[in-house]
Amino acid sequence: MKIYSLTVGIDIDATLTEPYYWLPWTNAHFGLNQKPEDITSYDLAESLGITEEEYRQFYDQYGEAIHEFSPVRKEAPDILQRLALNHQLYYVTARHPKMKQVTKNWLDRHDIPGEGLHLLGSHNKVEKAQELECDLFVEDRYENARAIAETGVDVLLMDCTYNRGLEMLPNMKRVENWHQVQDVIHFMEINGVKSLHRIIA
Repeated sequence: MKIYSLTVGIDIDATLTEPYYWLPWTNAHFGLNQKPEDITSYDLAESLGITEEEYRQFYDQYGEAIHEFSPVRKEAPDILQRLALNHQLYYVTARHPKMKQVTKNWLDRHDIPGEGLHLLGSHNKVEKAQELECDLFVEDRYENARAIAETGVDVLLMDCTYNRGLEMLPNMKRVENWHQVQDVIHFMEINGVKSLHRIIA
């Protein structure tokens, strides 16, 4: 039986995908000219200056296509292939379960390996992280990252314009790309540690 070093929970949107992949869609649909630096809130309706209902209607119409054609962070597939050799990888997303097939197809198309895909339909990832016994979680939404970290699970926060300038707990670390994620996991692995705060300067 294969023995894994770490169990890693991984978000999808803006963590595996490029973070602002939906901007061309929202700009075209709502007649906007938003740029990544304009997105200062995870709440897209707030960032775009539209109502929650307008965003819901937009997502209902275009969400599946947006997810199907979302670009992957270019370094992620190769790095995840290497990490999967020694670590257990789970994908945990707030996407609604109705997006399961398009999400699975996207992961397969980009040759992203893993042990399971979990679509929660909610931003509450704490219970799933605990259920999967994650040692580490990679996330872009600050509120998710902090809630998970508060339970004792270590978190790597993928840097985005909307999660900057916020308090980081001792077991949270900001990373800019998957090369840095790989470096942290490799350091934890070779030093035999599963506690992130022990390697944060």
